[in-house]
Amino acid sequence: MKKMIDYGQSELDIGNQRPSLIWKAALAGFAAALVVIAYRILLGKLETLSFQLYGHAKNNPLLLPVVFIVLGIMGYGVGMLVAKNRSISGSGIPQVKGTILGYFNYNWFNTLWSKFVGGALAIFVGLSVGREGPSIQLGACVAEGLGNRLCDTRTERNYLIAGGASAGLAAAFNAPLAGVVFAVEELFTYISPLIMLVTMVSAIVAGSIARLIFGAHPVLAFPIQDALPLSSYWMICLLGIILGGAGSLYNLVLLKTQKLYKKVSNTRFRVMIPFFLAGFLSLVFPAVLGGGHAAMEYLNLSSGLGFLTVLFLVKFIFSMISFGSGAPGGIFFPLLILGAIIGALFGTFSILYLGLNPAYMNNFIILAMTGFFSAIVRAPLTGIVLLLEMTGSFTSMLPLALVAIIASTTADLLKSPPVYEALLENQQKEAGSAGLPDEGRATTVEMVVHHGSLASDKRIRDLDFPDNCLLIGIHRDGKDIIPRGNTLIRANDHVTVLTHLHEEASCREALAKLFSTNE
Repeated sequence: MKKMIDYGQSELDIGNQRPSLIWKAALAGFAAALVVIAYRILLGKLETLSFQLYGHAKNNPLLLPVVFIVLGIMGYGVGMLVAKNRSISGSGIPQVKGTILGYFNYNWFNTLWSKFVGGALAIFVGLSVGREGPSIQLGACVAEGLGNRLCDTRTERNYLIAGGASAGLAAAFNAPLAGVVFAVEELFTYISPLIMLVTMVSAIVAGSIARLIFGAHPVLAFPIQDALPLSSYWMICLLGIILGGAGSLYNLVLLKTQKLYKKVSNTRFRVMIPFFLAGFLSLVFPAVLGGGHAAMEYLNLSSGLGFLTVLFLVKFIFSMISFGSGAPGGIFFPLLILGAIIGALFGTFSILYLGLNPAYMNNFIILAMTGFFSAIVRAPLTGIVLLLEMTGSFTSMLPLALVAIIASTTADLLKSPPVYEALLENQQKEAGSAGLPDEGRATTVEMVVHHGSLASDKRIRDLDFPDNCLLIGIHRDGKDIIPRGNTLIRANDHVTVLTHLHEEASCREALAKLFSTNE
């Protein structure tokens, strides 16, 4: 692996290496697509096989003891994988973000194969987890491996990791635009031309390959017949408030569930709990198994309010138990299905009691998925673009934006933390100083100066700059500026700071207080 030291090689210099970044991003997107597509195909076959085997066991009760013995063995095995490779716990998105921010330094190859195997087994037994989080982490791992070989700096490598993550989402859901928006909105939280370039190239390459393999049809089949009339927009506002509250409850229960699981000290036994529960549910309520494809067929008016309510409650509880255990698997698709069930409940009630036209049932299902995602993840733009691409419905932009804004604002007012930030914070506490980069090496950190930040319109000498950081460059309006004590920092400046590699995370936190606005 190359020894990457960023001193003297910052975003300012990388900007002159766009052709090099493009082909590296394309290679990362291609490699990530191959891995994620193989993972997606495998999961599809395993999910089908799972329902067949559970159905066969249900019809042959003598096989049930064997089924639960096998589930126990598989659960223990996945628990061993998680115990040995904590980087594969959960969806993997917080780990990817933590790696980019300098919090973690996991072995990318161990994470890659462990996540692939563990995630496949979790889907095979029917845990209520999705493929998108693991797909994002798998893509990021592939890109990190390539970056270690091809990139000369950690900054460039981090861009490539973000490109791999966006490629993973693009290949998982046939959603290249959502992959780009996700990388900007969730992984970096600021826009950089180079980040946009790398993530777009990687996502487009991966999305194109996915469409060649799976076709261009939408992942979610909820066709929209007509746009909602303006007279019904009050219902969208009400739905957004409901989703904001439901999303806050989701985050609260998920974090509480993780705390309860920690009382089971042995990780190997934690993961066995949802494995056994999946076997039990296969006998009494198989509709809640897996990410949510089995539940989609019940999202219609004929299911009734009672059944939809039970479906939501059981799916919600099973999702908490599945993800809270630390089993490898994402929350994207299960939470989208939970949102869809809320939308089906809202639509059914509106049709039966408020005189809503039944043709608008699918409108509320899609709106609820977007709002629920926005309330939980607090990434409304990603939610909007993701649902547009997944459903193929591009006529609902205004209602989607409205419900996403109201749901995320409601969650903010309820002081519910974004789920991935909360999960990342918990993982930092668990990891401590383990897995941090080596001391004695230097790296650079790039930040964008926000309007209204402490540093905006201030001179460098007047700033309370962290001791472990040295400002070495400012990029403004296409020009490079050598920083001096009397240099004025302006909004939209791209600043480059030098720090020790092992202090990168603390440096980022300190710089965020200077250059970012409090949200």
